[in-house]
Amino acid sequence: MPPEPIAADASPAPPLSIHDMTVAYQRKPVIWDIDYLAPRGKLVAIVGPNGAGKSTLINAALELIPRASGRVRFFGEAYRRQRHRVGYVPQRESVDWDFPVNALDVVVMGLYRKIGWCLPVLRRHRKAALVALERVGMADYAHRQIRRLSGGQQQRVFLARALVQDADLYLMDEPFTGVDAATERAIVEILRELRSQGKTALVVHHDLQTVTEYFDEVMLLNMRLVATGPVDEVFTTENLRKTYGGRLMLLDHAGHAIAKGGS
Repeated sequence: MPPEPIAADASPAPPLSIHDMTVAYQRKPVIWDIDYLAPRGKLVAIVGPNGAGKSTLINAALELIPRASGRVRFFGEAYRRQRHRVGYVPQRESVDWDFPVNALDVVVMGLYRKIGWCLPVLRRHRKAALVALERVGMADYAHRQIRRLSGGQQQRVFLARALVQDADLYLMDEPFTGVDAATERAIVEILRELRSQGKTALVVHHDLQTVTEYFDEVMLLNMRLVATGPVDEVFTTENLRKTYGGRLMLLDHAGHAIAKGGS
């Protein structure tokens, strides 16, 4: 059992609450009627098949795409009032890697709300960014152009950018996709460190075999919310069949992971 987390703050509101949220593209619903309350101090996997709306859920919550309906609150308030408490790690595929910045510059971007727009970046800001790079094992690459980094290294840099914000809630969109084993281990260690500090992380995740090992809770999504709750209660073969529609090979692998987690 993981150690009891230290409370990140004393406010009673959940880190993220979603009520009756629907998102549509060209009038076609992508996700609908989503009701969800994120637990405090937990690592939560967002799991579902391709096209299930996992990234859409995060993007709509962060107001990166419009919602057709619904209400979203972060720590009981609108996102614009709590933006400083939310860290975001986007999909690597959504980033323009040709942008002429180095790794340290990218991490400093996570401090812009504290620095202030159009104000100079001070030595203490760069020091904080370098500390974040050290946490993800990327300090030696601080001055390397971002496009010259490997996929795993790029993902570590974006994780450092989120960490330097010192947020209370982290939303991560497929951080494990396309990374090497060392980077995956580094991300897991960072997630566990965040949890020990009482922080919450919601992570879009594809590898069903590692859900029981990496996460405390799981959200099963296929356009609608199928089930959510503690991994040992919700991550069952029956719920996975409801989520994935009986894709037997995939579910067999997941079944082995469930059995292993319960042993």
